[in-house]
Amino acid sequence: MKIALADHLLKQDCISPAEHENLLENKPLSVHWDLRSLLYLGILLLTTSIGILVYKNIDTIGHDVMLIVIFAMMIACFVYCFKHSNGFHYTKINVSSIWPDYVLLLGCLLLLTLVGYAQFQYNFFGTRLGLALFIPMILLFIAAYYFDHVGVLSLAITNLAAWAGIAITPTTLLQQNDFSERKIMFTGLILGVFLVALSLLSTYKKIKAHFSFTYKNFGIHLFFVSILAILFYYEKLYLLNFLILLLVAYFLYRDSVKEKSTYFLVVTLLYFYIGLSYVAIRLL
Repeated sequence: MKIALADHLLKQDCISPAEHENLLENKPLSVHWDLRSLLYLGILLLTTSIGILVYKNIDTIGHDVMLIVIFAMMIACFVYCFKHSNGFHYTKINVSSIWPDYVLLLGCLLLLTLVGYAQFQYNFFGTRLGLALFIPMILLFIAAYYFDHVGVLSLAITNLAAWAGIAITPTTLLQQNDFSERKIMFTGLILGVFLVALSLLSTYKKIKAHFSFTYKNFGIHLFFVSILAILFYYEKLYLLNFLILLLVAYFLYRDSVKEKSTYFLVVTLLYFYIGLSYVAIRLL
């Protein structure tokens, strides 16, 4: 029965030949990432369901009640995480249970929902839109470092980018949905360099060195998108901007080869190819 089931799963492409062999030899089959993916999906569905519930029943339930419920759920998540936390450490924390990670992620998503809801419904922060992003950003960075959570760090970096974009953008441009302002391009450029620098600093100082990949990933994409936007926008200075792109791409190429990172190597070459193609067409 077991052999027949394993053969059937292999024929249906549900398992790989190596996994098929493990089943026949009674070797354990890892479902680690399958379970983690299901847990992440569960959190996403839960937070989405809360949003739909608020949207469809807001007239019946009331805004105050919904804010209290979201706030209570968020506090419960953070209390649970603190009770099961090992405290802050400079290195990666090896935990015996994965549940606090997902509860923390849920609590942080509820935090963002709470702040966004309060601002939209009650204009809690008034016209200071940057403050509505700055406060959650600080809390997310603290949570990411204290609880050693890469997912929360990604949320914090996203909030940092959003806060930087709003902080330097005049309100009129936000109201008109005009994001072609030159300030945004240069802000993205500076923020990208800043995130890459944080990546290098994390590794050098050995402060949450495993966060280095996340910082570098966001930083590289943000930098290259910004420098390409500047390259396309300032047509008269395209050779100077391409030279900057070339130098940074060469530095990241050397670093990718040194670190044996295929991902960053492909990303660097892809963005450089876009810039090179643009310059080649301009020259022709």
